[in-house]
Amino acid sequence: MMDWQKLLTPQRLGKTKPEDIQTYRTPFHKDYDRLVFSSPFRRLKDKTQVFSLPKNDYIRTRLIHSLEVSCVGRSLGRIVGYEIVNEHKLNKWGLSASDFGDIVCAACLAHDIGNPPFGHSGEDAIRAGFVSWYNTVNLGKELLNTHQQEDFNLFEGNAQGFRIVTKLEMPYRRGGMGLSCPTLAAFTKYPRESFIPKHIFNDYSGVSVKKYGFFQAEKDLFTELAETVGLIRRHPDAAWWCRHPLAFLVEAADDICYSIVDVEDATRMGYIPFVQARELLNEIAKIDAGKHNESESEQIKRLRGKSINRLIEEAARIFLEHEKEILAGKFDKDLLSISSYAKHLKEIGEITRDAVFQHPDVVGMRIAGYEVLGRLFTEFVDAALQSTEKGRLVYYMLPQEYRPEPGDNAYHKMLKVTDYVSGMTDYFATSLFQQFSGISL
Repeated sequence: MMDWQKLLTPQRLGKTKPEDIQTYRTPFHKDYDRLVFSSPFRRLKDKTQVFSLPKNDYIRTRLIHSLEVSCVGRSLGRIVGYEIVNEHKLNKWGLSASDFGDIVCAACLAHDIGNPPFGHSGEDAIRAGFVSWYNTVNLGKELLNTHQQEDFNLFEGNAQGFRIVTKLEMPYRRGGMGLSCPTLAAFTKYPRESFIPKHIFNDYSGVSVKKYGFFQAEKDLFTELAETVGLIRRHPDAAWWCRHPLAFLVEAADDICYSIVDVEDATRMGYIPFVQARELLNEIAKIDAGKHNESESEQIKRLRGKSINRLIEEAARIFLEHEKEILAGKFDKDLLSISSYAKHLKEIGEITRDAVFQHPDVVGMRIAGYEVLGRLFTEFVDAALQSTEKGRLVYYMLPQEYRPEPGDNAYHKMLKVTDYVSGMTDYFATSLFQQFSGISL
């Protein structure tokens, strides 16, 4: 059974002792500030949420999405925290409902910090780029072990995000950015390594194993983190743990935002008609949408706000109902999947998929993302390994901090390439691709 006092220890990764929590700026509050002022967070302003390189200034980027998710996460954390602090008498340890809110808020703020350009198609492009390189370069089969190969076969923005905040930012110190262990654990929705044999999984199908949360290069850091906050290890022969309870709230905040906000953005872009969007949102909001003589856009805004509020209340209620199972590691579902709105949220997902994600405009940009990132990944891997004549030239296009060092093996050389490529913005990646293709010189 996990323990709230240990789960919320104000200790930073890489430190040996907790910080004082009873100050005007708690460690969890500082986590939020450190993230806001970081370069990877700023770059999210030019990374795709759904619509790549949109000409409509209203449409959300990854940066705006992350800020919105952090607001929802803060509300979820405080609602849940108020009840848990009172029930478990956590105030005697100096903990309050606002600490829950700050932890979830900071974890939500960082939840997309490792995503490459062009949204999820960017992740797919890096995976495809690796597979293509691996199958065509004979050296590839001798350079990486099974676990290392899987890090690239299944390249994950979540794992890249963990790498960014624990190693790449402020690399001179252990723990990187030095975020608190509770924030990092809540951030990690998929607390497992990329490769786990089937006999260990044994048909386990919980939501926390859909993806993975850290690369082999950061496995020791996550192990230290898990032990510090007291996560339950699921198997002695695999780097695989139960989620930190607050990770369920981070996931819910993200799900709430993209489910509702995608409808609003799709309406603004003309992919979903106003009447249909109003009906979809009002099934959750349950208000008289037209009584104030509002414009169509104002009606959608109000419906969006009411819908998000109802889903926050629902997610918090479900979390509190299942708190004991969560602490025991026996609950592993996304909260909204068992809510009273689950069926309708599934309908919203299907409609936005058909109307938006399969629209030629969006599909065209996703295809472009494949071309751009797949090409850049392959070019820079060749450069890092200097396996071709062209690669030796491209090497000089790598910024100094991403160039291999004498002691780097192939795995770490390739990680530096994914650090560089996934850290690019949509515009920079497109511009560099054009330069490599001879389209712009």
